[in-house]
Amino acid sequence: MAHTPSDFVPLNIAVLTVSDTRTSETDTSGQLLVESATAAGHRVIDRQLWPDDPYRIRAVVSNWIVDADVQVVLITGGTGFTGRDSTPEAVAPLLDKTVDGFGELFRHLSWEEIGTSTLQSRALAGLANRTLVVCMPGSTGACRTAWTRILAEQLDSRTRPCNFVQHLAPAPACETRG
Repeated sequence: MAHTPSDFVPLNIAVLTVSDTRTSETDTSGQLLVESATAAGHRVIDRQLWPDDPYRIRAVVSNWIVDADVQVVLITGGTGFTGRDSTPEAVAPLLDKTVDGFGELFRHLSWEEIGTSTLQSRALAGLANRTLVVCMPGSTGACRTAWTRILAEQLDSRTRPCNFVQHLAPAPACETRG
């Protein structure tokens, strides 16, 4: 996509890792998202890690959706088909509109990297209360693909012909929480 010389708008981002096995020390996927967002000029204002429990996921994401400071929620983990994977079921009821193209494009790009195994990704995104919520697989490679090939551009106000910044509620400046 071509970029025009408009001003960059930094966004306030919250990152949630959903995992029954990772700790804050071993959460490479969440760390990649934090580092990527920060390097792009955005502010990561909260970061949490919770087990794969649909009610806990829904509670955390709901709190971020109603928080005027949070404009984007990035979730890694819980999008597969194992018995405990429940991120899509937890998040989908919270969305006002789904961004069907995110999951479609993510699986298309992942196919180049992991072949037909991409069928087992239930990556999804949507808007809730003018907050973008993005659910990605838990692997660091999947998060890298989502960030570098989709999110970096769509969270950049200079991306044309369109990006998600125009759909997000403006956020007041705030301090990092976590």
